[in-house]
Amino acid sequence: MGMMHESSMGMMHESSLYERLGGKPAIDAVVEDFVNRLGGDTRIKNEKVKARLAAISIPNLKMHLANLICAGTGGPCKYGGRDMKNAHVGLSITSHEFDLTVEDLVTTLDKFKVPA
Repeated sequence: MGMMHESSMGMMHESSLYERLGGKPAIDAVVEDFVNRLGGDTRIKNEKVKARLAAISIPNLKMHLANLICAGTGGPCKYGGRDMKNAHVGLSITSHEFDLTVEDLVTTLDKFKVPA
């Protein structure tokens, strides 16, 4: 159950996940840390992933990921990028690499004290 707060009209309404996360600045900070952490993870040795990351704009990747999360949590952002399946097609990501990615994400979420 979400947190309730009073709106400017004096009515109670449930906060969106976007609001509970701290809005766009908080999402941007989490995305910044996560992408940097993942990019520096020497345990992930997938050459296809390394080549893709070398070929794209990392600031653009961060912007798209932040917009995806913002839109998906009820925020005002619009996401016009690819879905996750198509964005990762052809990268041959193994289950182990996926688990390492989740580990990096959890570390970032814990750092920012994002509740489960």
